[in-house]
Amino acid sequence: MSLSSCFRRSARLKKILEFDENGPRSCAQSGYLAFEHGEWSQSVSLHHGEVVFAGSSRSAAGSSRSGTPKTWRYHGGMRGMEAARDRLAVALDVPDLAGASDLIAALGGASGWLKVGLELYTAAGPAAVEMAGRDARVFLDLKLHDIPNTVASAVSVATRSGASLLTLHAQGGRAMLRAARDAAADAAAAAGVEQPILVAITVLTSLTVSDLGDVGVAVDATDIQVQRLAELAVESGVDGVVASPVEAAALRQVLGPEACLVTPGIRTSGDPADDQERVATPRAAIAAGADLLVVGRPVRHAPDPGKAARRIVDEIGLALG
Repeated sequence: MSLSSCFRRSARLKKILEFDENGPRSCAQSGYLAFEHGEWSQSVSLHHGEVVFAGSSRSAAGSSRSGTPKTWRYHGGMRGMEAARDRLAVALDVPDLAGASDLIAALGGASGWLKVGLELYTAAGPAAVEMAGRDARVFLDLKLHDIPNTVASAVSVATRSGASLLTLHAQGGRAMLRAARDAAADAAAAAGVEQPILVAITVLTSLTVSDLGDVGVAVDATDIQVQRLAELAVESGVDGVVASPVEAAALRQVLGPEACLVTPGIRTSGDPADDQERVATPRAAIAAGADLLVVGRPVRHAPDPGKAARRIVDEIGLALG
């Protein structure tokens, strides 16, 4: 699997990568391999931290060239996701900005992502996204679930606020998911900001088969419902899904290498499971095909959050080889 392919944007987004005979010079939007009006869809590929230009290509300036393929390294943004720290999102599940600031300081840049969830966003709103964005990429975890128009409006606002990843409930249905996808693209283009990655919640890691039965979902195992919702989300144009590490391997097989898999329920050896029903170690989750690991209490409640986060990053690094 090429990790970067999970975050590659399609040609329709019109991100522009300038290059000359010496290689790429600049990118209009940090974190993306860029395409212009579809010109690069056949001539550019991503593979393990490299941009490969093959055959005849046309630069942003309009000149063309042909010849043997050339390969240039790239750096930055989502294209640096091979780094172990960029596979970790630490949840800022605290009640106010002061607590978030303290936790961010304690982390000392150990994780490449910071997750702003319902608790902090309810307390501080977009200010929480702005604060987190000064130190890392922001995972805005609001689990949006409403009628399509309402969700689209919320996605537009979140996109303009600087969130790099947003969560939606797959149970919102196909029309809602498509409305969110279109709103993210339109808002990003209008504001000149990066388009957030959209991932859909399948089945919360706190739920069991019995819980699903209580809400009218009759399945013999949670992974059946997870797969059903994951396929719906990806078919609707969402970038990937959120699922427990227990389902990651099966989802990678079903969804293929392009889908982004975000996994909560991460616990290192000896950590309590708390209210999570389906958990795994960082190493096991990466081995199963997860792209981004979300960790909250094992880091937040540690005597030294930075040390705890770095220990997880080290384990991710071992899994990546």
